Amino acid sequence: MAVLSNIITLVSCSLLIYILLKLSKFLKKVWLNPICIQYLMKSQGIKGPSYKFLYGNTAEIINMRKELMGKTMDNMDHNIFPRILPHVHTWVNIYGANFLNWFGAQAQLVVTEPEVIKEILNNKDDKYPKIDLEGYAKKLLGDGLSSSKGEKWAKMRKVANHVFHAESLKNMIPAMISSVEMMLEKWKEHEGNEIEVFEEFRVLTSEVISKTAFGSSYLEGKNIFDMLMKLTVLVSRNIHKIKFPGISRFMKSSDEIESEKLEQGIRDCIVKIITQREQGRNEQEESFKTDFLGKLLDTNQETDGNKRMSIEDIVDECKTFYFAGHETTTSLLAWTILLLATHEEWQDSARQEVIRLFGQTNPNPDTIARLKIMNMIIEESLRLYPPVPAIKRKVYKEAQLGNLTLPPNTELYISPLALHHDPKIWGEDFHLFRPERFSEGIVKATKNNPVAFLPFGFGPRTCVGLTFAMIEAKIALSMILQRYRFTLSPTYIHSPVQLFMIRPQHGVQVILHKI
Repeated sequence: MAVLSNIITLVSCSLLIYILLKLSKFLKKVWLNPICIQYLMKSQGIKGPSYKFLYGNTAEIINMRKELMGKTMDNMDHNIFPRILPHVHTWVNIYGANFLNWFGAQAQLVVTEPEVIKEILNNKDDKYPKIDLEGYAKKLLGDGLSSSKGEKWAKMRKVANHVFHAESLKNMIPAMISSVEMMLEKWKEHEGNEIEVFEEFRVLTSEVISKTAFGSSYLEGKNIFDMLMKLTVLVSRNIHKIKFPGISRFMKSSDEIESEKLEQGIRDCIVKIITQREQGRNEQEESFKTDFLGKLLDTNQETDGNKRMSIEDIVDECKTFYFAGHETTTSLLAWTILLLATHEEWQDSARQEVIRLFGQTNPNPDTIARLKIMNMIIEESLRLYPPVPAIKRKVYKEAQLGNLTLPPNTELYISPLALHHDPKIWGEDFHLFRPERFSEGIVKATKNNPVAFLPFGFGPRTCVGLTFAMIEAKIALSMILQRYRFTLSPTYIHSPVQLFMIRPQHGVQVILHKI
């Protein structure tokens, strides 16, 4: 009996010690560490809103966003920074250009100074890698090119660079033109009437990425696109919700259950496409081997067995390209049409340039690069409405950033939107649509500080699809301008929202006038 009592006592003590260790580790993470980091940063002149136990500043951020998202904006108001990122806008004005806030117990250094951002994004010695995706965002993008790091990223970037180099892009132009022709054929039914162009461009860009990256059509990939869009909604809905480790094992929300089903559904569809491509490898036309999926599979086939990508790796790369390959350009086209519909003098100038260069024929690779006015318009559209409002990095180990000493695992939060709407860089008319800002190039427009213009990132991880997106946008806009003049519909409601990227909440309605 005494032995049994001793055993029970020993087990109880061990359990108590285990609980105390876990509790001390938890308290260190959610209480002691934040206090120490807050003190360290304050001693270096970095201030910010106070840390709230467990939740950080998330409740304040959510409340700010809710208050503004319920309101519409004036149709001519492009000052969207306070609306999309109200916490950054508010706290920059209170605490300075760089400040500390908290996502739960995670310290986030918000940086809006161009020179400091340049150092972070250049990422010398890999001091500031990408953050590790978790939760809903991980389900959406996996560990593909946009989120992977190190050797894996370098390998995939090499494949992507090969797909999107100049000659490959030139070969993609006919597919882009044919996709725009299909869209414009449908537009004939709307001549003289209203059309909602955001959804039109979503289908167009999905068709283009399907053809040029996967050798298929939009209809074949429609299920994938639909599931990706549903998953994007879940990501946005839960972006500021704090998850505590271990809880989801025992209690899943309806959003978590739905996201898992969507993730599996997307995977199943992509695996089917990969399997069909693998089975038909020998019979396929040569053109199919030059698209993204073809090059991915060929590269994998030529790689030594132990270094080959798993099926999960290939699925993640495909998810990234399906999503990023059309979301950015969809937003860019929609906002540009809105801006041209409300600034008809620029619409007329762009049309005159298109007619002068192309006449009534389709754009050609050699002349697209000469679209100077069009380029200025697109860049100003990207400045006012950058697709991605925030970029995140992390501090790998203790680092010296400018005059600051940063503790490891600190998140670095960079907002292209904050830079693009900074009156110190762009002037007091920063909120106005003025494409002439870019008449002498980005360097002059940014006062010799090109990092202040970040629609596609900066440094070694600049978006690999930048040129692809710009060519696609120029082709689509040129072909539209050749055929139509468009004015803003009275039904349009100006309500920009962040749904992963910045998009028009209620679409963009314009009236089509045949030329």
